[in-house]
Amino acid sequence: MKVAECTTILVGKKASLDGSTMIARSEDGGREILPESFKVVLPKDQPRHYKSTLTGCEVELSEKPLRYTSAPDAHGKYGIWAAAGINEENIAMTATETITTNTRIQGIDPILVDEGLGEEDFVTLTLPYIHSAREGVLRVGSLLEKYGTYEMNGMAFSDKDEIWYLETIGGHHWAARKIPDDAYVVAPNRFNIDEFDFESPDFMASSDLQDIINNYKLNPDFEGYNLRHIFGSATIKDTHYNNPRAWYVQHYFNSTLQTTPLDQDQPFIAHADRKISVDDIMFLMASHYQNTPYDVYGDQGTPAEKKRFRPIGINRNFETHILQIRNDVPSGLAGIQWLGFGPNTFNAMVPFYTNVTDTPASFRDTGAEFNLQSIFWLNKLMSQLGDTNFKLYGALEEAFEQKTVAACYQIQHQTDKKAQELQSIELQNFLTKANQEMADITFANTVELLGKMVEEGHLHMQLKYDLLD
Repeated sequence: MKVAECTTILVGKKASLDGSTMIARSEDGGREILPESFKVVLPKDQPRHYKSTLTGCEVELSEKPLRYTSAPDAHGKYGIWAAAGINEENIAMTATETITTNTRIQGIDPILVDEGLGEEDFVTLTLPYIHSAREGVLRVGSLLEKYGTYEMNGMAFSDKDEIWYLETIGGHHWAARKIPDDAYVVAPNRFNIDEFDFESPDFMASSDLQDIINNYKLNPDFEGYNLRHIFGSATIKDTHYNNPRAWYVQHYFNSTLQTTPLDQDQPFIAHADRKISVDDIMFLMASHYQNTPYDVYGDQGTPAEKKRFRPIGINRNFETHILQIRNDVPSGLAGIQWLGFGPNTFNAMVPFYTNVTDTPASFRDTGAEFNLQSIFWLNKLMSQLGDTNFKLYGALEEAFEQKTVAACYQIQHQTDKKAQELQSIELQNFLTKANQEMADITFANTVELLGKMVEEGHLHMQLKYDLLD
């Protein structure tokens, strides 16, 4: 079975640099390389009868789905795994963040509903049918209550105004919280929602969740409800695998915080000391504890310290997205799916417009096997070569990323300006052309970088002898 262990970052519209909502996640896997692609699902291609590959769970679907983008697995070996996208009404969804719960709730609402739904299914069953972020929560909640799930997951929904984060609890229960407009969230692979107000419209949960907490005496706190305390884990693994990632992000945005990487009670809702940009999220999704002793590529730590904590940027990043709904452009231009394939420390993310009916072939037609015409496989090759000598190749990669992202920004600015008055198919065709131009630049710059890495690495091979014939 496919394994997905990810990192999620959410940014409210008053916390972002340009007033957009942003939900981001790295889709991480296990030891098996899982090629990813980027596609648009048209209403005619959306299934009306859905059957999960992993569990056989069957769901009848509406006859009126919306068009949406997705980032599915390329080979379909474990099902669709659509991962993330934005639909034609500029509603975004990312699913899922694998999380943990404790044995107390697992004994009440057993975790494994073998025939239920999971990460493979949620985007396909939800994104084409929702018209707001709040609707996304309600639809997933109803699916969980009817079909159940075989795993614990977190997922996020956004529109131009709101962001909601939902976490599953046991086989059938769930809780969700609206993210304040002026706040951000970082959610690693643990149960993340903390303070919860069952009486507030900014919180939602399965109808009997509060009764379960009270009837089974699950609340360890004297006052209020903290769902992480009630349902979450607080294990030694959390202190090394999960908590340090949240610590690094929160200290990046708030340098005066007093928390440590091991802290179990890091806040779910956080506030930055400045406005948050897309570039901030790209840096964090590629981060590996830079300027700390825990950086595997750094000079500060001992060998043990460098391997102590799991970073966000890792060899198992297979696809990463930032779903941005902008508020300073017409609705036809508002949806942007920033996308990068492979380990984030060695790629460049591309801001694709989502109001399109097709995607660039280099991102869409990823083969199940190694293929140099696919940006996924190029990025995977680049990352494995770069990892052999980060001090040698790191500066080359940084220059490539800045060059590529800057070029994409320039195309985006030009496109936004020229497309203001365009409508319908004319607008979609214009945005498709812009997407193709950004994909072509990214592909060409990636090939160029690989060439520079080969040239630079040639003189540093161990298999050499300096005395020339």
